[in-house]
Amino acid sequence: MHNQKLAKRAIGPGGPEVPVFSLGSWNTWDRMQPGEAVLMIERAAEAGAAFFDVAYYNMGPHQEHSRTDILFGEAIRAAGLARTDFQVCGKLWLWNYPDLDFRAQIETSLERAGLDRFDMVVAGDYLGRPDMARIADEVDLLIKDGLVGCWGINNWLIGDTLATLDHCAARGIQPPIFAQLKYGIVRRTVAEGKGYGALFSSGRLGLQASDCMEGGLLIHKGPPRRKIGADVGKIREQMEGAADRLKQIADGLGATPAQVAIAFCLANPATTNVLFGASRLGQLEENLAAAALAAERGAEIRALCEPLWLDAHVSPDGGF
Repeated sequence: MHNQKLAKRAIGPGGPEVPVFSLGSWNTWDRMQPGEAVLMIERAAEAGAAFFDVAYYNMGPHQEHSRTDILFGEAIRAAGLARTDFQVCGKLWLWNYPDLDFRAQIETSLERAGLDRFDMVVAGDYLGRPDMARIADEVDLLIKDGLVGCWGINNWLIGDTLATLDHCAARGIQPPIFAQLKYGIVRRTVAEGKGYGALFSSGRLGLQASDCMEGGLLIHKGPPRRKIGADVGKIREQMEGAADRLKQIADGLGATPAQVAIAFCLANPATTNVLFGASRLGQLEENLAAAALAAERGAEIRALCEPLWLDAHVSPDGGF
């Protein structure tokens, strides 16, 4: 173990500073014993990585009704962290929107996790074309009422993101300040494309990278034993070959594939935060070491991994 604290970056324009890593909750806290979860939280806090992604998975394609958010709340209390010692990002689902309004979702999520507020929330994936202006207006009410600090979006079409930013500017309300996008060595087109890439380079949004290990497929974890993210562009049939090459690259660097996958994302100046799941303390330690790897060899890693870009054929406009 080491006691060096992780660097922090603003999550987006005018937003709070957060650690460059955050721990995800999808199928995470419910894959650990309670004592292991407490140790994970304690170690994250010690490393300066006490930033957690928490959600109630109860609708749309995520109708697991899992207890992962409840288990997280129990673990964070058992770890004895003061509320000022950690940050939490929640989720607003759009699958049933507007039938289930945002306030009901947030109040339920906070109650289940035993939290007083979310430092930020992500307005999630959607099918169809919801009313983006209404979404922004309702999130602004949550912010004004102190339930949410700021917000971001998840895998939205670039046109909807731009329209929402314009609406917020016209109304004088808080816009989304970051985009949580599927991003990594093999999946780069949306995050680095002209649409979102321009928003990141201009400072209008920060990038939160998710799914950088493709549910474990990119780091030779074998067939997933849990639900993993959508395969936009159908690139996972090529994942085994990419994983083989990534292992060779990692061996040459004296690192692990997971560390290289994370360092690749972090070496992009647009990336404010990398979101990953870890269900063992050893995994967390391994992933934390990727910060030093990115600082020391980030440009080299991005050059070495260039041939592993698999989704160049998909639309850079985002969405599913």
